[in-house]
Amino acid sequence: MRLPASLRSALIALTMAVTATGFTTGVYADGGSIRFNVIKAGFVIGGSAGSGTLVFHGQRYRLSIGGISYGFTFGGSATDFVGTVSNIRRPSDVNGVYGAAGAGVAIGAGAGGIVLTNQNGAVLTLAGRQAGLIVAADLNGLVITVR
Repeated sequence: MRLPASLRSALIALTMAVTATGFTTGVYADGGSIRFNVIKAGFVIGGSAGSGTLVFHGQRYRLSIGGISYGFTFGGSATDFVGTVSNIRRPSDVNGVYGAAGAGVAIGAGAGGIVLTNQNGAVLTLAGRQAGLIVAADLNGLVITVR
């Protein structure tokens, strides 16, 4: 079966446009490394606060961390997170609210990992080391702000 030249040209143009669009987001998006510390405490309603650093294009940016949780929370813990941030074009893309639901118990030291996304499309891939005494089954909202 032979396609008319005009239809063949249109299909080629459409294929090229779709292919170019697929690569555009990858070409312009970038990433970096991130490190921060969060201290969490609570009884039913919990709060968290911390600070950290984003490294993007060789520059260091200070981060402010805050958050709130609601659910079954009892105790307190400190967690050091280290990881990568991807799908950002500028440091301010890290600003935003990251949400997660979780359950766990920490007695002494522990470790874990998590992937979080904000409204700007920034993706945090984190590994954490936790210390403290906390029992939690809650919804968490974490707000990160570049200072």
